[in-house]
Amino acid sequence: MLRNGSAGASSPAHDAAAARPVRVWCDGCYDMVHYGHSNQLRQAHAMGDYLIVGVHTDEEISKHKGPPVFTQEERYKMVKAIKWVDEIVPGAPYVTTLETLDKYNCDFCVHGNDITLTVDGKDTYEEVKNAGRYRECKRTQGVSTTDLVGRMLLMTKAHHSNIDEDMDYRKHKDNFGKVPTWANHDNPTILSGPKGHSPWTGVSQFLQTSQKIIQFASGKEPQPGDTIIYVAGAFDLFHIGHVDFLEKVHKLAEQPYIIVGLHFDQEVNLYKGKNYPIMNVHERTLSVLACRYVSEVVIGAPYAVSADLLDHFKVDLVCHGMTEVVPDRDGSDPYEEPKRRGIFQPVDSGNNLTTDLIVERIIKNRLEFEARNQKKEAKELAVFEAMQRREEAKQKAALPSQEDHES
Repeated sequence: MLRNGSAGASSPAHDAAAARPVRVWCDGCYDMVHYGHSNQLRQAHAMGDYLIVGVHTDEEISKHKGPPVFTQEERYKMVKAIKWVDEIVPGAPYVTTLETLDKYNCDFCVHGNDITLTVDGKDTYEEVKNAGRYRECKRTQGVSTTDLVGRMLLMTKAHHSNIDEDMDYRKHKDNFGKVPTWANHDNPTILSGPKGHSPWTGVSQFLQTSQKIIQFASGKEPQPGDTIIYVAGAFDLFHIGHVDFLEKVHKLAEQPYIIVGLHFDQEVNLYKGKNYPIMNVHERTLSVLACRYVSEVVIGAPYAVSADLLDHFKVDLVCHGMTEVVPDRDGSDPYEEPKRRGIFQPVDSGNNLTTDLIVERIIKNRLEFEARNQKKEAKELAVFEAMQRREEAKQKAALPSQEDHES
């Protein structure tokens, strides 16, 4: 049970006496938004008071990286739904300039400790770095769009919790970027990674910690007058279809307090089959907690919405979208009890996007996405090797000469 922050959660100002709030800029593609993106935005918001996020167009992404999975309109709405975001700028330029920061009165921009390159291999943050208006946050280990795409294409279950990695998944790591072997991700320039692989495009194992949950879930208990609404499901690859549904549920009450029940991986696999869920329960927990419409998450919620659950959380309303409700193991309706109490309400979000349809998009464009990743990694590797050469030259220059030793 994890309580979440309210919509538009904010951090305290670093200097209460400041004349104006510190305005922070982030930008990116935010394609297939996952908890790694959310964690970057959480860290960025904590560096100031007001976070503005620029989102690139489909055209810009296609030019510099390759085709995005989601349309720009879908990506704009996904970023808006992240609770640490105060404002978005649609169609932000791919290269971050001082002109952009000044236009939106931002003090500095924040990016993860990886590198973003233009189509011709230039650092997109070079100008703001040189001007001292750049801050860095830690990249979230264990997740990347590359990894998620690979899980979909492979259709293995190695990513589920409590399941050992298999040979297919190991091959996937080789094809989509190997696990970095260095110990210090903060300064990869002075350490050597696997030959022929970029340190920024890789796959590594996600390890859930209590600290990470606390960072995402600092929230409030239900208040008098709140309408407690319960929804349950997999919420796999948390996407715009989920956001539209939760937004619609949020509008059902004046003071909504939405509790999301997340099913365990093995439970989801029983009713979804194949290699679902694509994200394991720990990853899905963070993805859902980052949404501004969610107040609390129950990890490993029972499939059937029982009387005990409804009484424990004092639930006023139970909602489900328009997707098929699969009967429980004994053939019963998992929503039988809320229906008996007259508190069950179907909700039509108006969006028919499902996790299945996202996987179909990926598989349909498999070759394009694999080519995109290889192109991205080749550019990153060239920059990484140049950084290593510069570092080695600096270290060489710092060493005393042989003559100094002999004198």
